Amino acid sequence: MKGVTHLNSAPSNKELFFSFFKLGWTAFGGPAMIVHIRKMAVEQKQWLDETTFRNGVALCQMIPGATAMQAAAYVGFKTRSVFGAGASFIGFALPAFLIMVVLSAAYAKGHSLPPIISAFKGLQVIVTAIVAHAAFTFGKTWLKDWRGMFVALMAAAMFGLGINPILVIIVAAMSGLGLHGKETSPSIQAIVPEHRYPYKPFLFILLIAAIAFALLFIFLRPLFDMAFLMSRIDLFAFGGGFSALPIMFNKVVHVRGWLDSLTFLDGIALGQITPGPIVITATFIGYLLYGYSGAIIATIFIFLPSFILVIALEPYFAKLQRSRYFSRAIRGILYSFVGMLLSVVIHFALNITWDIPRILFAIATFTALLFNVKLPWVILIGTGISVIVF
Repeated sequence: MKGVTHLNSAPSNKELFFSFFKLGWTAFGGPAMIVHIRKMAVEQKQWLDETTFRNGVALCQMIPGATAMQAAAYVGFKTRSVFGAGASFIGFALPAFLIMVVLSAAYAKGHSLPPIISAFKGLQVIVTAIVAHAAFTFGKTWLKDWRGMFVALMAAAMFGLGINPILVIIVAAMSGLGLHGKETSPSIQAIVPEHRYPYKPFLFILLIAAIAFALLFIFLRPLFDMAFLMSRIDLFAFGGGFSALPIMFNKVVHVRGWLDSLTFLDGIALGQITPGPIVITATFIGYLLYGYSGAIIATIFIFLPSFILVIALEPYFAKLQRSRYFSRAIRGILYSFVGMLLSVVIHFALNITWDIPRILFAIATFTALLFNVKLPWVILIGTGISVIVF
């Protein structure tokens, strides 16, 4: 395929699937997994060179969705076109989906047991601290001057007032265009050569997605509503999986009333225990609403739009990078998600009955994350302490 850059012969779709399936079992840390994807694809397998992989990471940072998932799709796309992207993407996501289904089923049957109740009381505090740490980390990365802080605080206020999150994103994008003049985003610097690729497989995927939506609309309207909502959430999740939380929380809890706040928090906690992006919480939501079929549909459609964007935009990435308007709008959107994460922290915190043990627990969790303690250890140790303390 013209434009593909790799050092070894292209892997088969089967090899891509099983390589990423194996990697997916240890995919803790969200975007941090990009380091491990690079190690496998560039250093160990030598499917791509360093420059090509780095360009792919830049692309994934510019578009909505879970960054590590998109990086997996990018590697597959550059080596085996559209079906290679699908093999990598599915292989990488499958372990998280399987584990989340098992955890969701266990939660549905046993969440009322006293030890489970105690565990989740602590996990709700842990999740609040995790989101607070994400807001702090993203804010430190993206908010470099008063303009970023202004957009972030404006977004937090708008979200707190119950304004539609999509409208918040649009306003933030327009603010980025207006506040940054002719500046471009400093974080996006790669130059990617344009190339052509076979469009038939891509059109086939679009056709299958359209047919799936149509069948759900006609025969299973509740599942269609959930699938459509998950797709919209993914399309506006700029900045990675954490960026989807504010929209997901607003739509699932406040607008649709499918779950209460504490149950949603429990789902986030399970999503942190599970390898893979935090938006795997969609599997939990789907399972609680409609069982196994709901889990499958929610998982497919929380990832499908960003997968399609990777393979659709990659050949035109160079043009997008050269557009100062696109870069400025993206900056505004990234600013807004710091504010949105802040609003989620406030919402989560208001749903917890705070006392001295919980305050100390939250501070300890936040401090551990600041010192780069691995998230799985924070969750496991915190769960054990929760069973004892709460």
